[in-house]
Amino acid sequence: MSAIGSSHNTECMWGETMSKELLRMEHIVKTFPGVKALSDAAITVHAGEVVGFMGENGAGKSTLMNVLGGVFPADSGDIYIEGQKVEIHSIHDSQALGVAFIHQELALEPYLTIAENIFLGREMKNSMGMISKDKMAEAAKPFLERVGLHVDPNEFVGRLSLGQQQMVEIAKSFSLDAKILILDEPTSSLSEKEVNILFQTVNDLRKQGMGIIFITHKMAEVFQLCDSVTIMRDGEFMGSLKSGECTESQLIALMVGRDLGNYYVRTFNEPGAVVLEAKHIHAGKRAVDCSFRVRSGEILGFYGLVGSGRSELMKAIMGLDPMDSGKVYLDGEEVKKANPMYMQEKGVALVPESRKTEGLLLNNTIAFNITLPILSRFINHLSVNTSMEDKIVEDGAKALHVKAASNRVNCSTLSGGNQQKVLLAKWLATNPKVLILDEPTRGIDVGAKAEIYTIINDLAKSGLAVILISSEMPEVMNMSDRMMIMSEGRITGELKHEDYTQELILKYAMGVEE
Repeated sequence: MSAIGSSHNTECMWGETMSKELLRMEHIVKTFPGVKALSDAAITVHAGEVVGFMGENGAGKSTLMNVLGGVFPADSGDIYIEGQKVEIHSIHDSQALGVAFIHQELALEPYLTIAENIFLGREMKNSMGMISKDKMAEAAKPFLERVGLHVDPNEFVGRLSLGQQQMVEIAKSFSLDAKILILDEPTSSLSEKEVNILFQTVNDLRKQGMGIIFITHKMAEVFQLCDSVTIMRDGEFMGSLKSGECTESQLIALMVGRDLGNYYVRTFNEPGAVVLEAKHIHAGKRAVDCSFRVRSGEILGFYGLVGSGRSELMKAIMGLDPMDSGKVYLDGEEVKKANPMYMQEKGVALVPESRKTEGLLLNNTIAFNITLPILSRFINHLSVNTSMEDKIVEDGAKALHVKAASNRVNCSTLSGGNQQKVLLAKWLATNPKVLILDEPTRGIDVGAKAEIYTIINDLAKSGLAVILISSEMPEVMNMSDRMMIMSEGRITGELKHEDYTQELILKYAMGVEE
């Protein structure tokens, strides 16, 4: 493992010569009421370099980037751009210095065209002083060409895929003459094809001399794309390493302050009786003749590329989406009326993929969210059994190690990992026999992932039947007893744990015939 820079030593070298330093932030301090978010934060970026920026949720990555992006000023510390010390007090200051910040939640107007979004606030006008869509469309073309987006600049942004919208944001950064590009979790909602396009674009930008800060929780992305990786922990700079000279375990140790070892925690047990069985499920093109079964104490993995139909199949079984035909059995009895309330009563719980839009009411408390599916247990007409409610909430939060000042704080104040634990606690409060987990570790840091894996393992040990849907192959391979692989709505393969190989799994996932 070789350190290549720190907040006190910026002689970062690539090969024999040092590339031009575009950005250096050092000794950055930022305090909010009651919280010291940054205490000694730092990052250095050179021209033609992609810097992976990693750390647990709450480590201070976003806060440091918000300082650079002009969202709020630092309390103290120094910022240098191209060797010149600068002060950044606003987003306008940041953009004028050549910094472009593309947030995870894209800031585009869906009912405006691509060109109108690129030049929003800087609209071009014709000789009569009127806004000229034609001039903006023509001016947008070279920026779109630079990111490889071959789309009419007069197309409405709302009609584009998420990957294409991301390219529009990058194109907009070129119109601002950006030298430093910040990408915040850019692959979290992209298909595999869109990720490949994004990576190609990032590689092209690197060749053009741009400096890129790539915020991610995904180790594979760091080793595939980034030249170096900078680690934050508890608001402090922990080190900067060459990605080609460090290991996943070393990065994890820097992020969490301890060695997690093999953070995939599994104790494989002999599964019990079949709890849920699906036979010949058809739901349009989303699910085509799908059959599977899961036993008590078993973790059944579902793997497939984005759009393969994994989530859609489970939603059809739960009655969230219409099912054309097929049968579902619980404990050997046929389900006569598949709807979410009935399935919940029968002991099936689905933890959805998006905790923000489908899973939690973020502006409500931990207690409110955990008890939402089971209100009938402690509400009788106009009376509320508050002691029962408090016990359910306390037991759920304690069992899943939710870190919060109290169970009365809003979920919006929690880290991604703790939000995910609240979501799990919410559906475990229903006392399910079958727990369907759809991307349970998406967007959370490695420390929180290790905790979630331990929880899932303990649930299986207790006899719960678990269905684990994930687009992360190592996650499914390490955590499941068996794996169902899907492609274009069909189950194309079934493998036992001892038969797992990446090549075979990908072959099934891509629908390759034997």
